[in-house]
Amino acid sequence: MNVFDSSALLAFLQNEDGADVVEKALLDGGVCAAANWSEVAQKVIAHDRDWQLSAALLSSYGIEVEPVGRADAEYAASLWFPGKGLSLADRLCLAVGTRMDATIWTADRMWGNAHGVQQIR
Repeated sequence: MNVFDSSALLAFLQNEDGADVVEKALLDGGVCAAANWSEVAQKVIAHDRDWQLSAALLSSYGIEVEPVGRADAEYAASLWFPGKGLSLADRLCLAVGTRMDATIWTADRMWGNAHGVQQIR
């Protein structure tokens, strides 16, 4: 199972470094946590790009939006540490990925290579 962070999906949509790595993982499908999906939409819209087209492209790879539940929210809260720099969306992605025992794809180097985390570049 693959879980995609917003940074990975944005790298793919914007054809940045690592886009080819993300596309290869997308071929196996996967999910994006609802908070991260919202973040991708917000960034695409903020850059005056067509969100419906971007969403359709991601959906064509079989990406599903995964709800964030209470246990995810509480686990994400436990990942917060002063000065750590992980946003709420980052922590929710990690929580969903952990719950699903998935490979978590990200471009955010701050996450390191902890269990399940796969850097795209």
